[in-house]
Amino acid sequence: MSAKTIGLSEELHAYLVSVGLRETDVQRELRKVTAEHPKSNMQISPEQGAFMQSLIRLSGAKRCLEIGTFTGYSALSMAQALPAEGQVVCCDISEEFVAVGRPFWKKAGVDSMIHVHIGPALDTLNSLEGPFDLAFIDADKENYRAYYEACLELVRPGGLILIDNTLWSGQVAHPEYDDPETTAIRELNAFIHSDPRVFPTLVPIGDGLTLAVKSPGI
Repeated sequence: MSAKTIGLSEELHAYLVSVGLRETDVQRELRKVTAEHPKSNMQISPEQGAFMQSLIRLSGAKRCLEIGTFTGYSALSMAQALPAEGQVVCCDISEEFVAVGRPFWKKAGVDSMIHVHIGPALDTLNSLEGPFDLAFIDADKENYRAYYEACLELVRPGGLILIDNTLWSGQVAHPEYDDPETTAIRELNAFIHSDPRVFPTLVPIGDGLTLAVKSPGI
């Protein structure tokens, strides 16, 4: 038993990845390719991908929305957990990033399930029609609040909104970090904590993942 979440050493994290999840060969290949990318820190962890897959399966989600796709590991993870008629709608600013993942989506047989919109995410979100069962936000931090509000409009009552990087390397807990990105995440965390429209939990996985269940009455 433990009163708080334990930290993960390199050795313990390696153990977690080796026995704590089932990463497909295609996921592993894409993760290794992305590790060589200059912005590889933007990729989610394999355990977070597996956790998101479990949420999709538990909730029976069929239609997912992603804001910030990067090289497509999270989109691949979500698509692999969906039923055959499932759909992942992705928003990203860079076709160059997304192009890295496209061959892996095809290799996994889920490319027809993933639909990418290239351009400013807020413009794309304003053009989409809901409802979605699950939304995943992992893009520019200063727009997180705007993305959150847009997702609340698009996600069905009882659906999930997942927000990445909400622990932000621990900087959110230290007031001396007052840069725009840290401030935006800190303010969003405080807002969601008291937002009556959702039931939130901030999970210490990866760089922090907030789960916000949209109230059935909204």
